[in-house]
Amino acid sequence: MTILIKVLIVEDDYRIAEIHEKFLEELDGITVISKALTGKEALEIAKQHDVDLVLLDLYLPDISGENLLKKLRKLKKNIDFVIISAASETHIVERLLRSGIFDYMIKPVIKERLLETIERYIDFVRTLKKKHVVEQKFLDSYFGFDTSDDKNSRNIKDTPKGIDPLTLEKVKEIMEDTTEGITAEKLGEKIGASRTTARRYLEFLISEGEVTADLQYGTIGRPERIYFKVHVGET
Repeated sequence: MTILIKVLIVEDDYRIAEIHEKFLEELDGITVISKALTGKEALEIAKQHDVDLVLLDLYLPDISGENLLKKLRKLKKNIDFVIISAASETHIVERLLRSGIFDYMIKPVIKERLLETIERYIDFVRTLKKKHVVEQKFLDSYFGFDTSDDKNSRNIKDTPKGIDPLTLEKVKEIMEDTTEGITAEKLGEKIGASRTTARRYLEFLISEGEVTADLQYGTIGRPERIYFKVHVGET
């Protein structure tokens, strides 16, 4: 399923807004529809365009980010928010977390951290749109629990952040059946995820010694990273 997430960046420092936009350009399935320096500008943009996700700074020159969040939600109830702010006071963070935001990041933001959050958001939206009903397994995965041991109690995942155990098992199965190697793009198509997400799982398996990679040149001369399953006895 092809999904295009429309992002609005609300940040009063245009240089930071430009940096965040550059980061997002590395991801598939994302388009930055606009950048707003003020709350008023953000509201005008939201009235004129479809917006799925807002990257929101809390310190704006004309309105607080918290108030802007409420106004935007009144304007468009299905809008989601990722807070990117220097605000780290407990009472502020607590209020925002209780408001149902998708994530909260304290400035300065590391590129990998931001991209991981957006990848999780893309995967969440893509998976949710496929479903007519939501299973507990999906909710457990979203909230960070693993019930694969069939016990009544829920156990915290032991995989790294951003690596879902169920998706990881699916990737392993695909790699086991792949004899000629596979690109991150092709793997993404098979698991219903973005190329960047697929690459994250493949690179994790490389770190675990289960997968190796090689560069191969395509018809237009640009090298592609091809991933292969490592079998017992291979060096």
